[in-house]
This record gives sequence, C-alpha cells and structure tokens, in this order.
Amino acid sequence: MSIRPYRDIIRRKSRQIMVGGIAVGGDAPISVQSMTNTLTTDVAATVAQIQELENAGADIVRVSCPDEGSTAALKEIVRNVKVPIIADIHFHYKRGIEAAEAGAACLRINPGNIGSADRVKEVVAAAKDHGCSMRIGVNAGSLEKHLLEKYGEPCPDAMIESALEHARILEDNNFHEFKISVKASDVFLAVAAYQGLADVCDYPLHIGITEAGGLRAGTVKSSIGMGMLLWSGIGDSIRVSLSADPVEEIKVGFDLLKSLDLRHRGVRIVSCPSCARQAYPVIKTVETLEKRLSHISTPLSLSIIGCVVNGPGEARETDIGLTGGGNGNHMIYLNGVTDHKIDDDGIIEHIVNLVEAKAAELEQNK
Repeated sequence: MSIRPYRDIIRRKSRQIMVGGIAVGGDAPISVQSMTNTLTTDVAATVAQIQELENAGADIVRVSCPDEGSTAALKEIVRNVKVPIIADIHFHYKRGIEAAEAGAACLRINPGNIGSADRVKEVVAAAKDHGCSMRIGVNAGSLEKHLLEKYGEPCPDAMIESALEHARILEDNNFHEFKISVKASDVFLAVAAYQGLADVCDYPLHIGITEAGGLRAGTVKSSIGMGMLLWSGIGDSIRVSLSADPVEEIKVGFDLLKSLDLRHRGVRIVSCPSCARQAYPVIKTVETLEKRLSHISTPLSLSIIGCVVNGPGEARETDIGLTGGGNGNHMIYLNGVTDHKIDDDGIIEHIVNLVEAKAAELEQNK
C-alpha cells in the first residue's frame, strides 16, 4: 500500500511583488508583519517599538498615518529602522502621496475611498515614482455602502467584490504592484472570503483574522482561521492581530508557520504537559528555557520530556533532547542519539549552553 504524503502543503501560485527589499508572493517565504501602536508623531517611541519588532524577526512593519504630522514623522522613522515600513492610509489621498515621498515601502490603502479618479492617479504616480507597492485592505467592518445595500450584510461575496473593485481601479492605472487582504473578526467569514478571492485572482494575499482579541483568545482564534488558510496553501504574508504587545504578534506568527513547517525561525521546543511521572519540573523548565533562548534566530529543535515513556522517541526527532530519568539521572540526546547524563543541578544552564553551541555550529556550516 502506498502512503500518500501528508505533510505537503502546495502553496497557491501568486504573482510576486516587492515591499521594500522583501519579496511577497510567488515562491518567496511567507512574510510576518505587525503594526506599531505608538503615536506616529512620537518618533522616538515608534522607532523603539519597530526595533523591538525587528529583533523579534518582523519582516515588515505597518505604521498608521492619519494626519500630516504622522507622514512628516514617517521620514525620520524610516531613516532609523531596517525593516520596510507600510504606511496605513485612510480616506485622504494626500497622506498617501506624502507617505510615498517619505520613504514608505508600501501603502495600505483602498483606492475607492480616497476620492476622484484624478486623486487615485496622483497616489499611483507617487507610488510609481518612489518604488512603493500597495495593499488593498478590505475589512468586513467597513464595507462600502453600495455593497451592504446589495448584499444586506457583510458576506464573502461582498468582500470579494470590494477587493476586485479596488484592484480594478489600480489595474486601470496600469499599477500591479499590490497585494490584497479581506479580513473579518468572524473566522468563518474571513476564511470563506479568502478562499473565494484566491480562486479568482493571482495577486498575493495578506491574511489575518482582524480584531481577534487578547493574547490567549486571539492566538487561538487566529490559529484556527489562518491555520486553515495556510494549510490549504493560501497566504503570502501574515499578521496575527492581538490586543497585546506587538512583539507577541510576531512570535505567534512564526509559531504558526513553524507548526505547519512553512517557515522556521528560532528554537522549536517539543515538550510534554507533565504528569506524575515527571522526573524534574517540566513546566518551569520550559518556561525558563523559552525566555533564555528567545535571542536565538537559528532554526533548531529541542525536546524537553519528563520521563522515558515518550522521551526517547521525541529526542530521536530533535537536535537536542532531555529525557527525565530516575534518581535525578536525566539523559541528554544530541542529534537523536544518547550522549550523556546530567543530574538535577544546572539543567537550565546545560541546555542553554548546548543550544547556543548547536546554533553557532549551524550558522558556521551554512
């Protein structure tokens, strides 16, 4: 009997655009982004937050530009950070022009919401002149009046029609450097809208469940919706929208991609929930190791298992493994093979040293 591959995710074929130096779509890695929540006019605070997001691995960061003061500040912000910046623009076409001139790598904009055809043409011209791409951002909570009247309520067809209407405006201006999002806080609505849109266009799609909630509930909700889409091959860039520190959005985003074997960054910890068989405090050990190893960006795997029931099997599949043993004698596995024993004292430091050494080795052998 032949075994059908069960790990293969076949990504939807999309055209590729550039957001600054980051390729989005095509065969490019799925990019992970977040958004600042500081006042954009507070340049120091905004730059500091973007740098925190850079350190967490963010590929792209979005910054809100609601007024002229914000677009004026954007120029200084862009100059002091490394990641490409998306300027979030609503309604006023001049903010889009100013953001492009200030060095934004991308404009998050809905062309149909910024006025006449001439104004759209001006924004497109500014984007072309400054090498700026765009994101059409459709949201179930702010659909156009004529679509709500037509469909009666936010629904997948209304969101898809909105996206295609906005796309057509850019296409009519001979502008094709854009990606599209069709977000909703309702998982079913968002997933259906993305699935429908993926079938009718080849533009790269930025996916997310908007207004997902706090750290725990929002992570669960986002994982369900975005996980379904990613598993089916839909998604070229992602944002996990959480009412939490934006850095958490990046962490959860990478964990989502790691879980589906779509992208790897940092240490992937395989750990048991612990039970009466545990030979050392598993939960506390994992909590401490997550913090101590958060600085490592090199992809590698670590198993932390409390006893010998599943420990050896998990350790065989990871770069480094710890399996709890009797009388304080725990086994360390390296590259899936038993290597040496350690006692209770110094478990954390020993594991940290092993992981750091392995990361350095992997970086040297690249």
